[in-house]
Amino acid sequence: MTSRSNARDKPCLETLHHWLEKIPYAMFLGIKAEPSKKDIIFILPKNKKFIGNPSLPALHGGVIGAFMEQAAALHLVGSMDAAALPKIINFSLDYLRPAQLRDTYASCILSRKGRFISNLTITAWQEHINQPNAIARAHFLTPETN
Repeated sequence: MTSRSNARDKPCLETLHHWLEKIPYAMFLGIKAEPSKKDIIFILPKNKKFIGNPSLPALHGGVIGAFMEQAAALHLVGSMDAAALPKIINFSLDYLRPAQLRDTYASCILSRKGRFISNLTITAWQEHINQPNAIARAHFLTPETN
């Protein structure tokens, strides 16, 4: 009973939309997924309920972290043949600059998909991808397939 799921070159957008409608927290955040030239871009639409610092106003860091973690999990599930949600092992996040009240984007790179563990790098930005608001690395327990 040891089989593994194969990673696709690009996440399946249809699979991502299916999961976006099934995950309550992704629905609460309003996360969207859109295709780009090479991959999928995840979008966190601006919303006043996510403000953490009203004097700037800036988005709450927990919202940014949750958005990036959800984007990584969705990217991974969209890249697998099996339709099972991976489980987070660890998540390391570096905040680089405040995220203002505007749409926030995230892209993921699947660094390695092993038999049991997958590694991803996530970048979140608002205006330019080369000026990220946050970067993160995540490790997930890869779901077994039969």
